[in-house]
Amino acid sequence: MRQETRLPHTFVASPNFGPRKNNLKPTILLLHYTGMETAAKACDWLCRPESNVSCHYLVDEAGAITQMVDERMRAWHAGEGSWGGQEDINSMSIGIEIQNTGHTGEYEPFPDQQMKAVVALCRDIVERHGIRPECVLAHSDIAPARKIDPGEKFDWGQLYRAGIGHWVEPAAISGGQALQFGDSGDKVTAMQGMFALYGYGLQPTGNFDLATKQVVEAFQRHFRPARVDGVADQSTIETLFKLTAALPGYSGTS
Repeated sequence: MRQETRLPHTFVASPNFGPRKNNLKPTILLLHYTGMETAAKACDWLCRPESNVSCHYLVDEAGAITQMVDERMRAWHAGEGSWGGQEDINSMSIGIEIQNTGHTGEYEPFPDQQMKAVVALCRDIVERHGIRPECVLAHSDIAPARKIDPGEKFDWGQLYRAGIGHWVEPAAISGGQALQFGDSGDKVTAMQGMFALYGYGLQPTGNFDLATKQVVEAFQRHFRPARVDGVADQSTIETLFKLTAALPGYSGTS
């Protein structure tokens, strides 16, 4: 018997799945956008063996939910990435694809009825699996070098207000000193260490390299969406500090 949400939904089976490895259980809820023209086309692609991709749930523009893989199984939605030092994200996550044409299309706002369905689905999943707020993530969080979805138009604050995910009000954008590509030194090392502490796959090298810029952009898309430029300005650093300080067990030292 398949494990499924308690919410009204349909089931369209994808063949692209396997067992979760090393007896891992879902501890991450990973949100994506489809990046395709319609939900029907996304569903078709996710069901084709040659695509080598799938998800547990697909939410269309009207808020209809389609389950595609049993939650007990390992869907193929995350790809290469890492979070908190763990790399097999597929084995430790449940993946939700949200219909949106994405940045290569019109990247339209997520409609209210769709967001309401996403909120209800996320709440159902996190409650049943005990997924911690800081482990409700964007695809771009676990793969900042490859992915930018669900992007800066997705309303993470709405999820938080419904009791889902980790969020603080982003610090206001203002002037002041910023760290950016090409910089180096102790301040860069400290910033990188804070990103790594939060969960991002970033080594504290002291060099603001391309990987660091990509992580900053991913963080901004999720937590400071008003400006996504890869520059660690005062607003980005303050928002990161507030989020990190709100982590369970944070003591101010790494």
